[in-house]
Amino acid sequence: MKALLVEDEQRIASFVCTGLREHGFLVDHCEDGNLGYDYALARDYDVVLLDVMVPGRDGLSILKAMRREGRNTPVILLTARNELDDRLTGLNLGADDYLAKPFYVEELVARIHALLRRVSGERQNVLTLGPLRLDRLSRVAEVDGRAVELTAREINLLEYLMRSPGRVYTRTQILEHVWGYDFEPQTNMVDVCIQRLRKKLELPDSVAIEAVRGVGYRLRKPDAAA
Repeated sequence: MKALLVEDEQRIASFVCTGLREHGFLVDHCEDGNLGYDYALARDYDVVLLDVMVPGRDGLSILKAMRREGRNTPVILLTARNELDDRLTGLNLGADDYLAKPFYVEELVARIHALLRRVSGERQNVLTLGPLRLDRLSRVAEVDGRAVELTAREINLLEYLMRSPGRVYTRTQILEHVWGYDFEPQTNMVDVCIQRLRKKLELPDSVAIEAVRGVGYRLRKPDAAA
């Protein structure tokens, strides 16, 4: 899952980013509200975490703009202000939840998971393709009921491919989505990770991870095996 954090307090941003990444999230972090606004409207996220008080556009302004533009991405407000009026303002503008500082990152992760279950429904959090099953929240992959131990990066790659089986993704698209940072165009990180994933999953030909020469990779649809 991919999260956007808009937070200018470096200490808080550091432990939130570290904690979310340890739980398998890809995280984009902005210290400035203007940049956070651009990211929130231009990129796709599973959840957006907004500090209420940031330089530039404040969190409530970003939230208001998101909802005005029809962006229904789940939003959790992070704020040191506990007054009822502040909480109500955020909720009335379209926030899905709030968390008062200081907080434990484990509580934030639990709130995110609970929110995604409410917004998306349990069914959408479990991806299935033939014998392959991936629970996006528990981060567990199974093949024919056999649990497969995967790294966080491998889980993110598998989820990306499973979201649109049959679609061909370029190496650049995979690097941008799964690694989430600047990279050397000639890197072989994608190929290495694909090979590890194939070896661990031992998928049947009906849902194999296929290389498309000169382009990238795709996860075969079962009905495309013939």
